Amino acid sequence: MTAPEILPVDEIAIQRAATLIRAGRCVAVPTETVYGLAADATSGEAVARIYATKGRPAFNPLIVHVGSIAQAAELAVFPHVAERLAEAFWPGPLTMVLPARPASPIAALATAGLATIAIRLPAHSAMRALIAASGRPLAAPSANASGRISAATAAHVAASLGDRVPLILDGGPTQHGIESTIVAIDRDQLRLLRPGPIDAAALTAATGLPVVEMAGAIEAPGQMSSHYATSKLLRLEARARRDSEWLIGFGDVRGDDTLSASGDLVEAAARLFETLHRADAMSVRGIAVAPVPKIGLGLAINDRLRRAAAPR
Repeated sequence: MTAPEILPVDEIAIQRAATLIRAGRCVAVPTETVYGLAADATSGEAVARIYATKGRPAFNPLIVHVGSIAQAAELAVFPHVAERLAEAFWPGPLTMVLPARPASPIAALATAGLATIAIRLPAHSAMRALIAASGRPLAAPSANASGRISAATAAHVAASLGDRVPLILDGGPTQHGIESTIVAIDRDQLRLLRPGPIDAAALTAATGLPVVEMAGAIEAPGQMSSHYATSKLLRLEARARRDSEWLIGFGDVRGDDTLSASGDLVEAAARLFETLHRADAMSVRGIAVAPVPKIGLGLAINDRLRRAAAPR
């Protein structure tokens, strides 16, 4: 596997990445959640290269990243509740699934043929600079082979995608280490399509609406039942190591590695993919993960672990 070019984030690197974007290529870029594989969301060919690079199923839609609320409103219909969510959480790790405007320039392939668009205004300076320099809204799923562990560092991207991506912008480890919360808006409730850094309580506090967790037909990224897969069998709710297992601990459960020895869910989320990558590289038959509380950010962590452990 040929190593991709990896450049630290600066103005020269951003301009080089923007040139590749305008030429219809993909580049890997850090966000505050995980590293994204970015391409021009208005070009069907560029979006197709994302799918080809990741090996991603065509029915799984992509998140479109924008540089401002005004740009988002050109692509999607914003009801009042969406405006309140944007005011509270943008820029930041919240993706909203909204009706696409009929004249939206977003390639149909980016929405996987749906009448809605998953849209986010990111907070990370590198992604925002790349959107501005390229002059395009950017489709950017996580920068890893489809269904594999998401990338929290530039090295993770290189290990997963290799020379399939020409350029990786290295902004260091990501802040949250877990993908954005995805929410859809109904008349009298919010539907949580994917847990993430912004929890249900915060969404309700911002809107006054109840939040219900949804499963079923795929209408947003990260809803496939088998996702974030390790190459080894993954056992959850483990309190002790079995033969030829690598144990990832949490809190009082000590292991070969730990999500957080102090039981801190924020630390656990930031370390989740890093510890899975390390475990997957070990010469063992299986990986075991200690119980993580199913509250707050722990809901998002357990969602990723459950998908990683799903039969495939």
